[in-house]
Amino acid sequence: MELTAFMRKNKPLWSELDRRIDEMSKRGARPKAEDVDRFASLHKQASSHLAYLYTHHPNHEATAHLNRLVSRSHHALYRDQWNSTESIRAFFRTGFVSMLRARGVFVAVAALLVAIGFLSGFAAVWSDPLKLAAIVPAEYAGVDPSRVTDERENLQQSVMSASIMTNNIRVAILAFASGITLGIGTLYLLVYNGVLIGALAALFHREGAGYEFWAYILPHGVIELTAIFIAGGAGLYMGYVFLAPGPFTRRFRFLTAAKESALLLIGTVPLFVAAGLIEGYITPTTMPLALKYGVAGLTLALLAVYYAYGLKKVAIEAGERAERLQRVS
Repeated sequence: MELTAFMRKNKPLWSELDRRIDEMSKRGARPKAEDVDRFASLHKQASSHLAYLYTHHPNHEATAHLNRLVSRSHHALYRDQWNSTESIRAFFRTGFVSMLRARGVFVAVAALLVAIGFLSGFAAVWSDPLKLAAIVPAEYAGVDPSRVTDERENLQQSVMSASIMTNNIRVAILAFASGITLGIGTLYLLVYNGVLIGALAALFHREGAGYEFWAYILPHGVIELTAIFIAGGAGLYMGYVFLAPGPFTRRFRFLTAAKESALLLIGTVPLFVAAGLIEGYITPTTMPLALKYGVAGLTLALLAVYYAYGLKKVAIEAGERAERLQRVS
């Protein structure tokens, strides 16, 4: 009850600070002196509130939200000028990873939904290959696994990797946007995309071409699927906060969740770019299949290294921020 009253009392101040951050972030913004003074006052008050939450409720959702808000306001208040390049660099260095950690449960649920769809599609086509036409779009129904071992250079056309990549990007965007359907649309898209991949995989495995199939899918697929999991997790989170807003109003929680989820989606852009480059220069080549599996393993390792590095930087910055909060309080 004490925490609920604390948040209800100070939520207008946090909302005003959030709004003023957006105003100062606009290109060409030239705030007046009184606006800067008000902004500094809001930042200091929010910092003291964060110190209180860190002390008494360190694992609460409100603490994580206010931590992000104070970090943004600190950057806006103490920078010499708005530097979009540095902001982007900071986002991909620590911000994106921090958000991924905070929403890890939803990203994991998204991955689980894709896995459930994959197993369902695989089981359906494994038992009856004729079901493929009923499950996948028409452009995939003509896939001929027998051509894999005879003409590997044509596998890109037979499996239509470019079409699969385009579909995955579309799924990622729609999975995020479908968060406005309380996550129902997101759930459907994630499961269906898993069904699509599983159905195609089953067809190739039935013909003894599973090794070749994954050699042409995984090099770019590891990154693409990671991006889909993230975008899907963002959409699921939007639906969740609308259904369970906690002590905040649904409108306030949904809008803040939408902002955060949009940043998660933006964070997937480099992943899709990297996947596109791999698909354009590695997937269609006739290099040994073992090397293609090696590329897939390398992409997975690089993703793990990036995440681990980001977590380390987040911990360092959190320690520095805690010291500043102690001085403020």
